[in-house]
Parts: sequence; C-alpha cells; structure tokens
Amino acid sequence: MSAGPGDWSTFSGTALRPPPRLYGVPVLLSFSRTTWSRPLVRAVISDDKAVESAKTSPLDQKHSNGSSDSSSKQVKAVVTIKKKMKENITEKIENQWEMLMNGIGRGILIQLISEEIDPVTNSGKSVEAFVRGWFPKPQEHDNILQYVADFTLPSDFGRPGAVLITNQHAKEFHLLEIVIQDFDGVPIYFPANTWIHSRNDNPESRIIFRNQAYLPSQTPPGLKDLRREDLLSIGGNGKGERMPHERIYDYDVYNDLGKPDKERDLARPVLGGEERPYPRRCRTGRPASKIDPLCESRIEKPHPVYVPRDEAFEEIKQDTFSAGRLKALLHNLVPLMAATLSSSDIPFTCFSEIDKLYNDGFILKDDEQRKLGDNLFIGNMMKQVLNVGQKLLKYEIPAVIRKDRFSWLRDNEFARQALAGVNPVNIEILKEFPILSKLDPAIYGPPESVITKELIEQELHGMSVDKALEEKRLFMVDFHDMLLPFIKRINNLPGRKSYASRTVFFYTKTGILRPIAIELSLPPTPSSNRNKYVYTHGHDATTYWIWKLAKAHVCANDAGVHQLVNHWLRTHACMEPYIIATHRQLSSMHPIYKLLHPHMRYTLEINALARQSLINGGGIIEASFSPGKYAMELSAAAYESWRFDREALPADLIHRGMAVEDPSAPGGLKLLIEDYPYAADGLLIWSAIKEWVESYVEHFYTEPDSVTSDVELQAWWSEIKNRGHHDKRNEPWWPKLATKEDLSGILTTMIWTASGQHAAINFGQYPFGGYMPNRPTLMRKLIPQETNPDFEKFMQNPQRTFLSSLPTQLQATKIMAVQDTLSTHSPDEEYLGKMNEFHSSWINDHKVLQMFDRFAAKLGEIEEIINERNKDIRLKNRTGAGIPPYELLLPSSGPGVTGRGIPNSISI
Repeated sequence: MSAGPGDWSTFSGTALRPPPRLYGVPVLLSFSRTTWSRPLVRAVISDDKAVESAKTSPLDQKHSNGSSDSSSKQVKAVVTIKKKMKENITEKIENQWEMLMNGIGRGILIQLISEEIDPVTNSGKSVEAFVRGWFPKPQEHDNILQYVADFTLPSDFGRPGAVLITNQHAKEFHLLEIVIQDFDGVPIYFPANTWIHSRNDNPESRIIFRNQAYLPSQTPPGLKDLRREDLLSIGGNGKGERMPHERIYDYDVYNDLGKPDKERDLARPVLGGEERPYPRRCRTGRPASKIDPLCESRIEKPHPVYVPRDEAFEEIKQDTFSAGRLKALLHNLVPLMAATLSSSDIPFTCFSEIDKLYNDGFILKDDEQRKLGDNLFIGNMMKQVLNVGQKLLKYEIPAVIRKDRFSWLRDNEFARQALAGVNPVNIEILKEFPILSKLDPAIYGPPESVITKELIEQELHGMSVDKALEEKRLFMVDFHDMLLPFIKRINNLPGRKSYASRTVFFYTKTGILRPIAIELSLPPTPSSNRNKYVYTHGHDATTYWIWKLAKAHVCANDAGVHQLVNHWLRTHACMEPYIIATHRQLSSMHPIYKLLHPHMRYTLEINALARQSLINGGGIIEASFSPGKYAMELSAAAYESWRFDREALPADLIHRGMAVEDPSAPGGLKLLIEDYPYAADGLLIWSAIKEWVESYVEHFYTEPDSVTSDVELQAWWSEIKNRGHHDKRNEPWWPKLATKEDLSGILTTMIWTASGQHAAINFGQYPFGGYMPNRPTLMRKLIPQETNPDFEKFMQNPQRTFLSSLPTQLQATKIMAVQDTLSTHSPDEEYLGKMNEFHSSWINDHKVLQMFDRFAAKLGEIEEIINERNKDIRLKNRTGAGIPPYELLLPSSGPGVTGRGIPNSISI
C-alpha cells in the first residue's frame, strides 16, 4: 500500500511491493510551446550541485533485491513540475503545503521499472523512492519547480524503461518530465506533459515510459505487462459518467446537441446510426435527458464538458481562448449585444453603417453592458476604446477589403475566391451537358438543369460548349443536390430564404476564371414542378443588381457548406475518431503514436466546446448560417458521401477533375488551372508531409510483414473503421493496411487533415467573411420576381433590397466576432515543422531527429516558394491591384488573426 503524508507505519521493512496496477493514459509527449526553455532543466542535469536534496535513508527507498551492496549504482532523478502561472490565495497556500510535503519526501512516490524481468515477480525489476529536496532551487520562471529522487540500483537492475508515479497530495499536479541523470554516462528522459491525478481520486499509479519507441514485438520483457495494462485502463468499459480527473477515451454518438428538457424547439436528432450516419465523438457518459432517453443531458457553460484530462487546454491557451476569446464572447458579448439590439434588430440600410463597424466601432450603451472588461478581447480581434463612458468594439478591417473596398463587387473576385478563398475545395470540372441532378425526380422534379448549352454559348464569345468541354474550360460549384432536400424546411424558418445553387465558370485563355451563369432552385410545388431560375451577369442596371443578389445567395450557400461540411465535418469531426483510437490502441511507446501525437493537441477540447456553444441547438452556427436548426442534419447528410480515401489532397483534386496524374509534374499531378493557389501550395505541403511520413515509417518497419504483424497498429486501424466511423464500416473504399506504403498513405492523409487542410479552410474565415457583403452567412429574402409585390421596391431602391436580404446588424456582428475568434492563433500555437527546444527529447532516436530536421528545412523552402509565387505577376489569383496574397498555407505565423500559419493540429 502507498504511503501518505504522516503515515509512517507503511515505511517499515525493505521488501518491495509488486508494481501497482496502472491507471491513466499513454503518456502525452511534451509538444507544447511553453514560456520557459530547455536549458533550465539541462543546468540541473549537468550540475549535481544545483540540486539540493536530502540523503536517502532506508525509509525513503526500497528495491526488489533488498538493501544496496558495494556493486550497486547511485542515480538521481530530476522531476520537473509546472504550476499555474496565476494562482489565487487558496492555491498559493495549498502549493506551499505541497512543497513542504515534497521537501520532506512525503508527497510524490516514484517507482523505477527496469526493462529486464525480475525472476521472483516475473515482472520488471523495480526500485522506488519519494521525491525530496525541501525547496527546489528557484528557476527563471516561478511556475517551474524541480525536485529530486535518489535511487540505489542493484548492479543487475538493467536500464530503466518506465516510471510509476503515485501522487499522495490532495490534488493533481502537472508533470513536465522526469530525467534520470548520468545513467551509464547519459541521461534517460521520460517526457510527460501530463496531469498526475491525486490518489484520493484514484489510488492507481500513473505510468510514464521513457522516450524510446518500440513496436509491440520489440517491447522489452520488463515492460510488456505495463504496456498492455496501460492500454486496457485507458479505454474504459463504456459505463458510467466520466469524471474530470479521468483519462478515459471512448466513443459515443452525437446525442448531446439538443436541449429537449429545456424547450421542445431545441430538441435535435441524434447524429450517428442508420438514420443519420456520422463520425463518433468522445463519450462523456452523462445521464440521459428526462424528455428523450436517446439524448444525453446537457451541461452548460461555464461548466466544462468532459474530455480526457490531458486533452484540456493548457493555461496559456485557456487564457487566450477561454477568457479572451470564445467563452468570453459567448458568455458576455452576444447576450449584451442581444440586449442592446433586441428592440431594434434591424438590417443595415446603407454600406456606411457596415463601414462604421471598422471606423467607429459598435457601441454598448447600458451601464451593465460596460462590464465587458478590457481582458475580454486580446490580440487584434477588436480594438477596445473607452470613450465617454461607452465601450466601443472596433473590428479590424478584413483583408479582402483592406486594399480595395469594392473588390467584392467584381465577378473576377467572386471567382477568385473559389480558388484562393476560405473555401477552395468545392470547385470541380464540368464534364458534360446537360447538367443532371441525382435526386429522385418524383420528389424533386426533372433532373435537368435549366442552364442550357445555348445560354452558356452566349457567354463564350464564339466558342461552343463542346469545344469548351474538350479544352476543359468549364467549371462548376454545385450545391444543388446537397441543399435542395433542406430548402423547404429552411425557408419555413423565420428570417431565412435559400435556394439550392449551381454556378458555372469559364476559364479564359488569359488565365482568368469568371462566372457566367447561376442556377437557383426551389423545391417543386403543386403548381410548378420546375422552380428553377437562371441568372447571368448582364449589362443593364436591373440585371446587374439581380446578378449581385444571385451571387450573394451562392456565397451564403458556400459559407454554410464550408462551415458545416468542409470545416466542421471533414476536419474536426472526422479527426476525433482517429485521436480516440490512437490513444486506445497505440501505446505511447509506439512509434506511430509518437508521430501522430502533436497532430492531436487540443482537438477533443475544441470539439467539446463546439458541441456546447457553437453547433448545439440554438447555438451560434444555427443562429448565424442559412440552415438554422437543420444545420447539423445537413452536415450528417453530407457525411453520406464522405470517403477517407478522397481526403488525401491528390485524390480529392483528381476526383473533382481539378488535376490529372502526370509523373513528370512535381508531386505527380498537373493542375488544370495552374493558378489555383490552394492546390498549388497544398501539394507542396502534402509532398513534404508524405516524404517525412514515408521516411519515418521505413525507419521503424524494416521487415516485409512488420505492418501486418503489428497487433496494436492493426487494432488501431480496425477500430477507426469499425467504431470511430461505425456507419461507414462496410464501405469497400477503406484503404487496406498491409504494407508500409498503405500505412504511409493513411498517416499522410490524417496529418494533412489536421494541419494543412484545416489551416487552409479555417484561418481565412475573418479575412474573407469579416466583411458581410462579401460572404453573407445567410440570406433573409428570395430574389424579387417581376410578379412579386416587392419587385417595385427593388426597382426603387435596389441597394436597400440587397442590404435587407443580408444578415441583420445583430447577426452580422455576432458572426464577425465568432469568425475572428476562429481565425486566431494562440500564443502557444505549435506549427508544422517547428519544435520548441524543450521537446528535443520526444524520441530517443538520432536518425528520426535528422529526418524531422529535413522536414522542417523543406517547409522553410516551401515558405520561400510561396512568397515568391505571391510576387509573380503572372499569377492573377495571388497578385494584382488590391489583391491580397494567398498565405493560408504559409507554414509559420505569429499569434492573432494573421491569415497564415499551419498549426500541427486542429486547435481552434
């Protein structure tokens, strides 16, 4: 039994108890950017005099072979702990007590486990000791503490491969790492960056393995049982409600989005299952709703939704995001804005009212509304100005209009954003005429589009449609089949009017993409089974304004599909099962776990926050985007056509007809539109990731059957398919996992999804969407027809009609604030190819570190290539008067809304 403070009776004798049963998660390697640097630890390791510790007594240490002898070895373990940077009075008092207990050696018990078997216990040899050292030597940063544990190892102990940690304090602590100094002339590192629970919460010890990667078959004998039991403990049993201190990873359906107990209108269907297939989320185990037993009860802010303990935001991220960003936004700003505007939630009546958001700010008039403290918004999200006792929320000018206020009006800018905007992943080649729907004609009317050859040829200036198709000059953004099944329900919502849209583009011989026709469709009615309207740009004033309204409807559809499908579903939601399976099936010793770990940071936490406040019933997404209460049902409908094999960038480009295979081209692909910034830059990033992953996999899987014989790896891939994406488990397109090439392809797709793909479609949200007329998230009116009473009002004041069709002032400011939040890099962001000096011990493998250095250097070269492309005047989608450069796939960035930078993971 473990000893606690003051429990002297447990220290008699020298016999060592068997290793305690394990609890916790595979150790999370330290990939976080912290405010302190590696030399703080190195100084202690290299200078024994820097560590003040008491000499070890028989009460402090026990080992499996009894007392030490002349052939034993003395080793010292340095334990590095991170405290909170901001502590209240109670926490400071508690910390002083913990430091006292650690100082006298009664707070943290450490057990070293050898890689060799003890023939008596048939498990790894072990010795244990309490950390000691009355008050650690002060470090450069007050929140970093270091303690020491002294061990006497028998001569035949072997190399330590794991440590067991028992926390005898009343609360958890954050362990950064443990380093055993000078073991046979070299230190041994145990990277952690993990929370160690109190034994009051769970009596089982935590395990941390050293930084040596082992395939399951290579596991040293003394660690095999620990490796197996660690994985068993992390998966849970699928029962009970999860507690905040736990590190249990399990699966559940999306049954927590609605609030049936609060209001009938806030009930939402379960996503996941035969009726509405969807990826699985992390299970919380909360009780069922009282009204609907299929739904999980809600937990509302400020109370946190459960995520495994090490998935939660670190303090720097929490300060930036929770206090300064989304939580403050959702807790304070939106309700205050609603109170301010509830009696006058009106549309913008002129463009100057929109401009005032950037020039003058948004005034919060009531005294209570001034409680928005200066700490609510940081970075460049909003400039806060205190003026005559009123709080002004002043928005930064979005990049899309920063140099040219009127760029959004032009057709070429509308088209350019299909290639270089925030949603450049829906444009596809148009292969044949007529354009046909795949929906059931008995329900949705004739499948033929009303965009005809004759209409298209009027816009081609003498070129035939057949010639344009042959030369691959016609492209399309087609939301018709995705949206039409939802349009009737959407248009019955108050303040929502939508069409299912198709847009056809022509790629000119001068390299310019221009829109030539827009089709807007409504569901059939008893009086008309073909409610389809087609618009072209025209040249007279009336046609021009109607064309502008048609483009606005297309943009609103694009914004909804972007947010609900390409952003949330294809990156956030689809990545979550990969993360859960990685923790459940791959030991932290596994080389693939170590490879994937930096690409999993913060994703479960940000997804939990999204379920709580963004994609939930009545949340920000429903309030701000066209589908309203049907938003997540639309997302689930889109999942039916999701395929893992097409999430690879080259496969996606080929599937959309935007590229063809060409062995002579860089990356083996030739783009049909050379000036396609997302694809051109994305292929550079994809190729760099692929090269890094292939070299890493080749390094560890050296035998022909090493992939198929890796039991953890095979269980991991099986679980992703059969549990994480359960509703897709029988699809034939899942890649096989039999060879190194199979594995490299799967991993490259996952890492691309978490890094480059998410960066490309996330961090441009405010730069492009922050100016509502450029990218409205919903439309409130249909386009007036000549037989409609509103047509005369449109003719009298088309500008007012246009602006009154856009989101209201409240809706616009709400979504601007959220988009700005989601476009922001935290100060502790970790970028692709970058590693803090502290993380150099993430793996004990010199060749792997050399490979990573090559990967980082390659990304540096790519950054230079992209910068040069952005200066090339031939590339019109990157350069030109007032055109912002395409920087979303530049690997590096600083904090804030920068419109660039590729984080390792989906962290916002």
